[in-house]
Amino acid sequence: MASEVLQIIAFGPLAEELSARNLQIAYVEGKSIQYYVQQLSVAKWLNMGLTVALNGEVCKLQSIPMPGDEIALLPPVSGG
Repeated sequence: MASEVLQIIAFGPLAEELSARNLQIAYVEGKSIQYYVQQLSVAKWLNMGLTVALNGEVCKLQSIPMPGDEIALLPPVSGG
C-alpha cells in the first residue's frame, strides 16, 4: 500500500523559503491544495500570483489531490 503522503515540488524563491525543492507532506483526505499551501506556511504566495500544478497539470487551488500525487508550487515569474 502506498504511503499516505503527497510530493511537493517548489520552484524559485519558494524552494528557498522552504529550504528544499522536494518535500513530502502528510496526506489529509478531502483537503484542497490550498490547505497544503497553508500547512507549508507559504500562504502569502496565494496573493502574489502562485500557480499550482497537480501531477504536471496546472490546476485550481481548490483541487483535491490523492495520496501519492505531486503538487508543484510555481511562484510568479518576475520579468526584467
